[in-house]
Order: sequence, then structure tokens, then C-alpha cells
Amino acid sequence: MNAVQATMAAVSPVNDAQRARLMFCLLVAPLVAFALSAHAVEILQDPDCWWQVKVGLDLLANRTFPLVDSYSHTFAGQPWIAKEWLGQVFLALAYTAGGWNGVAVLIIATIALTISLLSWHLSAWLRPTAAVGLALLAAAMISPIYTARPHVFTLPIIVIWTATLFRAARNEQAPPLWLLALLVLWANLHATFTVGFVIAAFAGLDLLGRTRLSNPMLLAKWIAFGLLCPLVSLINPYGVKAILATFTVAYGNEAVPLILEWRPFDASVQPLQEVGILLFVFALLVSRLRIGWAKALFIIFTLHVYLTHSRFIYLFFLLVPIVIAAEVAEQYPALSLAKWMADKRDGLERFFARWFNQICGIAGVLAVGAVAVLTSAYRIEPSQKTSARDALAFVESHHLSGNVLNSYNFGGTLIFHGIKTFIDGRTDQLFLNGFMKTDAEMGRSGGKPILQAQLKKYAIDWALLKADDSRIPYFDELGWKRAYSDKYAVIYVPGA
Repeated sequence: MNAVQATMAAVSPVNDAQRARLMFCLLVAPLVAFALSAHAVEILQDPDCWWQVKVGLDLLANRTFPLVDSYSHTFAGQPWIAKEWLGQVFLALAYTAGGWNGVAVLIIATIALTISLLSWHLSAWLRPTAAVGLALLAAAMISPIYTARPHVFTLPIIVIWTATLFRAARNEQAPPLWLLALLVLWANLHATFTVGFVIAAFAGLDLLGRTRLSNPMLLAKWIAFGLLCPLVSLINPYGVKAILATFTVAYGNEAVPLILEWRPFDASVQPLQEVGILLFVFALLVSRLRIGWAKALFIIFTLHVYLTHSRFIYLFFLLVPIVIAAEVAEQYPALSLAKWMADKRDGLERFFARWFNQICGIAGVLAVGAVAVLTSAYRIEPSQKTSARDALAFVESHHLSGNVLNSYNFGGTLIFHGIKTFIDGRTDQLFLNGFMKTDAEMGRSGGKPILQAQLKKYAIDWALLKADDSRIPYFDELGWKRAYSDKYAVIYVPGA
């Protein structure tokens, strides 16, 4: 055997292993997409889906970025920005292309991409089967956030951002500047881009823990990167307002304790996630995994944020595996990619390596076919729990107009259908200064005088309420007439 043949013989197993690794990670996407397709309707059940799509449609139609509220009658003209404008445009384009089916397909594809990327980055350290297993477990754990809202588009970004920064820190390298372009995209998709600053800081601390000030030039590059992060995030239609809007939610927003996703973690609501947390703590204690103080702080941070606000479930379950994967592989070689690469390929892995291109082609065709089926074979749409479809048909047919008092969950559909709301899901910037608190008090014991005052103050002409809205008895007592009702919604108009 000559030198060239020997080299080829040595390279071939490596190439086969890499093809098999890539195939494992690629196959995660259709698995996740298939599982989510069976529950596509549930992706559309968040009441905010409606107004997110509508804002995107208006952005496309008007080609201007709003600065004041034009969707409610209670806060009309008050400062409001579409800080998630790009994500809203993506949703609007999907809706224009395929209705609610198109929106569901886009969200499912984004989630599938996220979990596939997670598998790939985990498999940089762990054997592919372990990486895929962890990724699928993470996919199940973060399922409560699978809704048709802009935050989903940031999930692939946060996976790449976290994996790349912590890898650079581990390798004692400067953070790659192309990440700043990713941050610009993130800043235009969703307000959580400020979390990227925090992740970068923890990665920098991990580097500091490794180098102990022995490489001041490298530390200077990391500090410069950290300073550039908030600067490049200003590249959005609203500049610094987008950053400031984040802090209106984080500090002193009265809506936070009233909205389910902003409430603290509740084990009775998320029992699977409780089991996941406990198993992680158990494994960490039993294994005595050595991860360094910076990564330990990162785990504590992500867990704290999740336990404080359940919507940040993905910070813990999605990012912690990425951050500790290298240490797991290093301290448990049987789980490592290096050990797997050295092993002889089994039948499935050889099959993946040999037929890699053909499998990718078939998978692509099946993916296109699945999209075609999902978008045309059957029609999906949000439930009447948030759409009030039949109730709004009554509104249109009976020409109800004027100021409405609506249940919170119907705010999105009212915006979508061009009806100015009393309240809706944009509580990060609007419906503050006691408004949310008063809205909640109207439905409590003794709330009738408060309701009566609000009806007068805002010149309410009709009301659209959930069928179980606690204010319904007060409307009856105040002499309002029930003009329409079904098992989802009730409409009241003033009595004669």
C-alpha cells in the first residue's frame, strides 16, 4: 500500500463517522417536525398569535414602524413600538402564503431546526446517540413555549450563540465577530436579545476562570466584544428604545404577576419539568461533575430565571446541556465523541455513511411532501377560546360598533379583525399605571362598582367576554342585555 492509499484508508473511517454524526443530527428535525405536526393546532392557541400576525401584516402593508398605539381605544396614541417587528413580519408572510397552516409550518420548521442544531453542537463533544437523546429530551421539556410568536425564531440563534461563545472560551480564543451579525438579527426578532449580553458575560467569566489574567490581550478582545454587543443591537428601527422596552418588563411591570407565562414556576402545572430539574440536580450530585465556577454560576442563573418566570424555561433546558457537554465528555469518556469516533461503525452508522446523499435527498422530498400535506390536506386555525369566531360573526352581522370591553384573551382576535381593544396582550408597554390591576379587580368580589366606573370612564358600547369571565354576573346586575352567547364567548350590550 503506497502513502496515498494509506492516507485514504485512514481518512475514510473519519469521513464515515462524520457523515453518520451529521445524519443522526439531521434526522432529529423530521422526528421533531412529525411529532409537532400531530399537535399543530396547539401551536396556535396563544391569544397573542392573532395580534402578532396582524402587526406583521400592517408593517408589510404600510411600510412604516409604529411609534404609538393604534390598536386599542383605552391607550390610543400612547407610546408603543413593534420591537419584535421582524418576527411579526415572518409570521405575516407565512400567514399570507398559507393561512394559519402556513404559520404552523413555519413555527414547526423553526423548532425542528433548533433541536437539530442543538444535537449538532452537543455531538461536538458527545457521541451522537447521547447528543440526539439529550436534544429530544430538551425538546420535550421546552414544549410549553411552542407557540406562534416571534420568540420561537430566536431559539436557533440562542443555541448557536451559546455554543459558539462557550467553545471559544474553552479553546481560549476570541469570540468570532460574525456573532455580532447574529445579534443584530436577534435584536430585530425579539426583545430577549439582551439575554445574549448575559450569556456572553458568563462565557467571558469562563475564559477568565481558565486563563486567570495570563492573557490580557485575549481578555481585551472579549471585553471589546462585550461592549460591541449593545452597540450593534442598536441596529434596529427603534434604536435604544428596543433595549429600554426590555427593562419595562423586567422591573416593576404590574402585568407580570397577572400573566401566566410571567409567573414563577409551578410544579403542579409543569410536573415533567419538575422531574427534569430534580433528575439534573441528582445527576450533578452523584456524578460530581467538575464544571468550574463560571459554568456553575450560569446554571444557577438560568435556573433562577426559569423559576422566577416560567416563560424562560428554554434558558435552562436548552442551554445548560450545551454548556456542560464538554465536561461530561471529558470526565466520562464512554459518552464522548472521541470514543465513538475510535469505535468500529455499526450497521446503522455504516448505512448512514454509505447512503448519506441519497438519504438526504429522500428526506428533503419527504419534508416538502409533509409541508404540502400540512398546508393543504386539512385546515387548522386557532380555537374559539381565543378567536371568538362565531361571536365576532354576530358582531359583524348585527353591526355592533363603538368601544368594547373585552376579556384579555380576546384582545388579539379583536386587533386582527380591526376592532380597537379595551385590553390585549401588549402589556409589556401598555395597560400600565394601575390599568391591569383595575381590570383584574373588576372580576373580584365587590368589583361591580369598579366595573361600573370603567364602563362610564371609557364609554363602553358593548362587551365581549369569555364564557367563564367572572364579570358576567355584574353585567346582569347592572342591567346589560346578553345579546349573544355560546360555550366560548358572551356579548353584552346596554339594556333598554
